[in-house]
Amino acid sequence: MLEVGRVGKAHGLTGEVVVALVSNRPERVVVGSTFLTDDGELRIEASRPFADNWLMTFAGVDSRERAEALRGTVLRGRPLEDEDAWWVHELIGSEVFDTAGARLGTVEGVLANPASDLLELDGGALVPLRFVVERSARRVVVDVPAGLLDLPEG
Repeated sequence: MLEVGRVGKAHGLTGEVVVALVSNRPERVVVGSTFLTDDGELRIEASRPFADNWLMTFAGVDSRERAEALRGTVLRGRPLEDEDAWWVHELIGSEVFDTAGARLGTVEGVLANPASDLLELDGGALVPLRFVVERSARRVVVDVPAGLLDLPEG
């Protein structure tokens, strides 16, 4: 299961909550969709955008008290099938090479960045995803400008 969001504070008196999503997939917010939590499933009964978050109502959560009890709950979702998508869990652990075939490192994480998400390599280098030119199972090839991966000495 992948973490796709987290429940924030209650909004109003009828069970609505603020949800911060880390997924940009529209399937995650459709009425009837479910999230998995440590305490079971939450099924979306209503969902609407709210600033940079979402306001959601879940089945069985019909009061402010029940909504507040969900605060901090981690929302998980099943992986979605999409051959064109790049999933963080698939990138982590991949070996990264430049177009000449030199190994640059292993992906330790993917950092969100407004201009382009960044591959965080085990040596400390950050590679914008927009420089990825090829991807296969556990292997990523990047075409980066000269000097981008030079780390300061010290």
